[in-house]
Amino acid sequence: MDAPLELDVSHIRLRERPLIVCDVDDVVLHFFAPFLTFIDSEGYEFLPRSFRLTGNIVSKDNGSALEEKDVHRLIEVFFEVQEQWQTPFERVVDTLGEFSKDADIVFLTAMPPQFWAQRRRLLDRLELAYPLLASLQPKGPIVRSLHRQRAMPVAFVDDMAHNLHSVSDHVPECLLINLKPDSVVHRMAPAVAAGIPEANEWSQAAPLIQAHIVR
Repeated sequence: MDAPLELDVSHIRLRERPLIVCDVDDVVLHFFAPFLTFIDSEGYEFLPRSFRLTGNIVSKDNGSALEEKDVHRLIEVFFEVQEQWQTPFERVVDTLGEFSKDADIVFLTAMPPQFWAQRRRLLDRLELAYPLLASLQPKGPIVRSLHRQRAMPVAFVDDMAHNLHSVSDHVPECLLINLKPDSVVHRMAPAVAAGIPEANEWSQAAPLIQAHIVR
């Protein structure tokens, strides 16, 4: 199988100042909680048996588990209507607004690119008008392409261990922060590597980022 083409980030123009790269779902915008409400409206529920959606989303009528293709269909329908369901994390708008005075901010969301326009509209409406990349490719090479080994501090914020570890592998000088809500699914998620700080809200993550970008 051919390797995936590298995501084009050439349209994002960074200034000579620190860079903060943020995931979106369950970091900037709530995902899992509204997704549960959404699937309930579609006649399904999530059973917290493991850190997987496939096999744990079941019909409320007969208890049968959805197949993987049907889970993907539900997620895509949710992304299609995300503007009706997703809301921002507490303090994220003000926190990123303050950071944007001294640093460039880029959103890197693990979402099918065909839903970029819906997410762009939602973020803009919430006054989160920072550049947005939507890709299902590993995040480490993307952050490396953005940062380009500049002699500037770089920070990466995500709720998933595999994304943080990917960035660690490709941008070892990057500050990593595991920011995630205290949800039932995140409690079952794989743990991050030792030394990566964890936070449940932006008030906990902000001082770590501030100390890194002003060093």
